[in-house]
Formats: sequence, structure tokens, C-alpha cells
Amino acid sequence: MLYWRVDERMMEFETVIGLEVHAQLNTQSKIFCGCSTRFGASPNENTCPVCLGLPGALPVLNGKVVELALRAALAVNCDIPPTSIFARKNYFYPDLPKGYQISQYDQPLAVNGYLRVRTAENERKIRIMRIHMEEDAGKLLHEGVEDHGNFSYVDLNRAGVPLIEIVTEPDIRSPEEAYLYLKELKTILQFCRVSEANMEEGNLRCDANISIREKGASKLGTRVEIKNLNSFKNVLKALEHEIDRQQKEIASGKEIIQETRLFNADRGTTEPMRSKEEAQDYRYFPEPDLLPLEIGPELLSRIKESLPELPEAKRKRFQHDYHLSASDSITLTEEIVLADFYEQTVRLSGEPKSSANWILRDVMEKVNVSGKPVSGSQMSPGHLAELIGLIKQGTISGSQAKEVFNEMWNSGKMPHQIVRERNMTQLSDEASVLQFIDQALSANPDLVSRYRNGEIKLLGALVGSVMKASGGKTNPGLVNRLLKDRLAKDI
Repeated sequence: MLYWRVDERMMEFETVIGLEVHAQLNTQSKIFCGCSTRFGASPNENTCPVCLGLPGALPVLNGKVVELALRAALAVNCDIPPTSIFARKNYFYPDLPKGYQISQYDQPLAVNGYLRVRTAENERKIRIMRIHMEEDAGKLLHEGVEDHGNFSYVDLNRAGVPLIEIVTEPDIRSPEEAYLYLKELKTILQFCRVSEANMEEGNLRCDANISIREKGASKLGTRVEIKNLNSFKNVLKALEHEIDRQQKEIASGKEIIQETRLFNADRGTTEPMRSKEEAQDYRYFPEPDLLPLEIGPELLSRIKESLPELPEAKRKRFQHDYHLSASDSITLTEEIVLADFYEQTVRLSGEPKSSANWILRDVMEKVNVSGKPVSGSQMSPGHLAELIGLIKQGTISGSQAKEVFNEMWNSGKMPHQIVRERNMTQLSDEASVLQFIDQALSANPDLVSRYRNGEIKLLGALVGSVMKASGGKTNPGLVNRLLKDRLAKDI
């Protein structure tokens, strides 16, 4: 909370944020036609008379879109009215071929939901006003051509791609809460297999409405919308900048202008785009080519039964069944692929704690460096489970396991194959280990003498000497036990 001197008094400001999130649904075809939704196709490859808006072409609703939208709505605790209506949202952009977008307006698919977010201080309930279905617009590609001016090209592959828009109430009070809400929403959408929620491919986008008001005031301040935020980091930075900008404007005696702004990631600033539209500017009216959508109890019941275990429930189960900490459980459930990888590793290894340690430390380090999800690596849960088993059996040491892990990640070879190829099997028979212990004791008489005179901490150095003598092939636990026995007997 910041304070500014306004009219010779100190004013304490409160931030009010509402988010509008667009998520692309996991369908193979578009919302009102059979064109593919495949990402990365050549420009205008996935188009037809319907998504091009040609005269006489009529929309036909994709039933899979409705099912996925209902899954998302139920997962975030929404009520589902029995009837929803599609509407035409009229505006004119070069990448909107019909001159209008088929969306929903006053009778959306779902209302009155909520999500809970946890900050370091408390838990907050963020209300969700509505979820509605709509089609996406196309995409403009801008290119500067030397000596010929600037050109813009229209790619309509995305036109008609199915979206849901999830709109919160103005309940968010800080950029941190906005960030946590978006992370939790993304996780839920992925867990429910509703959306890939991949911002890099454009199938998750966020608009933020933000205003500030004097602390304790009931009336909302003038709202500014920040459009098309395409990463969680940019949402955080844009909101932080806009809060600071609005506070400084008010402190200098200026009024906040209701407008739409864009976030310039290079400068870290928001910049004016256009004056903010109101609902009447879009001239909404019911879509004449689509009937009202009736949601029956049988369909709702079937969708409810198909819902998977949601992130919050999975976190609690990980803590209860696998005795993990709250923070470890949260990290392991941030991505559905990571949660699945962990559970498969546990099922194969029978070692929940070791599995968590390897994934949270070594696997996540590789994922962060490579920039690829764990599902994109050559290592499977079976690889990791076998590695954990080799350590547990005493076949390899912890330091050897690190070497095996790196090779396993890079090559995709199974751990037993790497151990065999590198002749890494640990020595676990006592006679062989005692030979290396005798070598280490003979080579370090000073350490032996000091240990016997009470410097117990030197045991670690002697163990290290034994491991070095054996080339790292002796079992450290066995070395530790036999070394203590030998030192005690020789006293």
C-alpha cells in the first residue's frame, strides 16, 4: 500500500483488479465449422466459407466445445443456467472477416464461480462472474519491407478457434494475487484437459482491468484495461507499473482516463491504445443462426462424473498419502505432466520421498535449463524408478547415481545399461571393502591418530579416503560401519 500527499493530506490507495482470461479449448476442429485448430499451419490453410465469413455460410455448434466449457465451469465452482444464448458482438478489425464475433452476452454458459488463492499472509476467495464461449479472431502479421513501406498480412487460421472467456469480479487486490489466480486457473484447465493453457502458442491470454481508490472507499475508481498480456511475468510487471502510474497521476491532481492500454515489455510500461469500449459500442444482439443452448441435467451429471482429481485435492492427497510437505506438494502439482510423472515414479519405485527429491531437485533443474517439459525428455518414470532402486539395493552410490542420471537424461538409456557399460557396480562384499579400508588407514596415520584421540568428525575424511581408494565403487554405508569397527578394534 502506497501513500501520496493529495490536497495537503496523506491518501492511502487500494488497488482493485479484475481479470478476463481467454483459454483455447482442446478440440481438433473449430467452434462452428470442421476446420482444423492445429497450431503452426501455413497462413490461411485452415479456413473454409464459415470461418471466412462468406455469404450464405452458416455456423454449426461443435458439441465438444460445450462439453469442455462445462468441465471448466464446474471445476471452478460455477452455476450452470439451463439456457444460454449466443450473441453477435459487432466490431471491425481486419482479422475479423464477418465484421462481428459470435460470443455470448447477457445469458452466458456459467455464472457465480470462485477460486481460492493463498498468499504468504492469507487465503483469498476470488469470485468468477461468468464464463462464456466464443470464437477467436484471426491474426495480423506486420512486416516492414525496404523501399516499399510497411505491409500487414491477415492469417485467418485462428478465426473460429473455440475459446472460453473467464471473467472475475473486481476482487483481486494486488499483482501477486493476480499472478497466483492465473497460475491456479491454468493448472485447473490443464488438469481437466480443457486447454493446453500454453501462453507461448496463444491459447491462454489475459486482459486486466485495474483501478485504484482511496482505502475504505466503496466506489470503484476509473477503470483502465490492459490488453493481450501473454505471460504471467508480463501480467505482474504490467499491473505493478499501472498501479504506480495511476497513483502518480492522482497525486499530481490529474484524473485517470478510462481507456485501453498495451504493455510494452521492452520498456516495462503501459501505453495508450484506444478509448475503452462499453457494451453498447458492440451492439450485441442474439445470434439469429444459432438456437438457444439448453443444458439438461443428464449432460451436467455426466460432465461432473468425468471431472478428474483437481489440483487442490491432489495436493492434500500427496501430503496425506506420501507424507510430503505442503510446498513440495504445490510444486509437484503446478503442471499436470509433472504430477503424473511423480505418481508413476512412485508406483514403480515404491519410494514417494526419494521420487519427490529426485524430481524437485534434479529433474526440475534439467527442465529449467532445457526449457522443455519433463514429458519432452528421453527419461521416463521407469528410468527414474529403476535408478532409485539401484541406489536402494546398494548397487550404486549416491555420487554414481548423479552420473547415471545425467547420462540417462541425455541418452535415454536405462540405468542398468549405463551402470554395466561404465562398470559402476558398487563393491558390497566385506572382504573387498576391508582391503580398501586398510589401504586408507595406512595412508593416513595422522588422521587415524587424531580420530582415536577424540576428533570424531574426522571419520568423514577417512570414509572419503576409502571411497577414493576404491574409485568410488564401495558402498558408503558399508564403509562407514566397517571403518568404525576397525578403528575401534585397533584402539
